[in-house]
Amino acid sequence: MIAEFADLAKKFNSVAGFEANGGFLLGSDVQLNGQPLKALPTRDAVLPALMLLVAAGEGVISTLVKGLPQRFTHSDRIQNFATEKSQLIIAQSKQDPANLLSKLGFDGVVIKNVNVTDGLRITLADERIIHLRPSGNAPELRCYAEAETYSIANQYAVRTLEKIQTL
Repeated sequence: MIAEFADLAKKFNSVAGFEANGGFLLGSDVQLNGQPLKALPTRDAVLPALMLLVAAGEGVISTLVKGLPQRFTHSDRIQNFATEKSQLIIAQSKQDPANLLSKLGFDGVVIKNVNVTDGLRITLADERIIHLRPSGNAPELRCYAEAETYSIANQYAVRTLEKIQTL
């Protein structure tokens, strides 16, 4: 992720990233309430909590949470899955993401956006997300799914990884 920050910094004023393990990396300096916050490109799980407290100010965090849309995530991985195979699947799917979705059994879905910054992240018209990426440090293919319910996010991640093993 840190290597990607340099490329992202060419396009964006602020760069940050989350990891599934709870880590947060701040890849650029940012301004918060008029004060500078220096880049912290290390896996920091405390910074997001501090940012939340600052955002709440004198109010309560539950008020901030109520203002957010209901979103749930689920992630899983295929272990002992060759990195080269992961990269090939993702490279082919970048060229034709609709074909991948069809192979995964997601027929009739409409693609809203495709982001290839970190693997292949497909946002559907209904705002559900399927994100595939090879692990950076192990022979694994990871899938992150996001939806309006946990059940759907879980179903999308499980179905995606099950079908990928048959490709």
